[in-house]
Amino acid sequence: MKFLLDTHTFIWWDSEPEKLSQRALELCRDPSNTLLLSITSIWEMQIKLQLGKLSLKIPLAEMINTQQETNQIGLLSITVSHVLALNTLPNIHKDPFDRLLVAQANLEGLLNKCEI
Repeated sequence: MKFLLDTHTFIWWDSEPEKLSQRALELCRDPSNTLLLSITSIWEMQIKLQLGKLSLKIPLAEMINTQQETNQIGLLSITVSHVLALNTLPNIHKDPFDRLLVAQANLEGLLNKCEI
């Protein structure tokens, strides 16, 4: 299965795996699953780091590179189609990063919600 990790899941998977549910850990550790990190999440983390709203144990670039090498996490680019798909989402959640992640997951056919 392919999974699009949201920003907090990625951070916890890297730095605080005890914050993830047992099911989430199993899914992340399963080598038959493909884990993806959106550029949206990288953008969000960088902004939060600059604003002082996020602190990481290691530099963001190092965290991403390590996860790509160690856990084969792939990167999902942002496309025009992803941005335009925002128009199809209800205005339930106002966070622009979360909205773009949902639009990407829907458009790419990725699992973005399950019982984990």
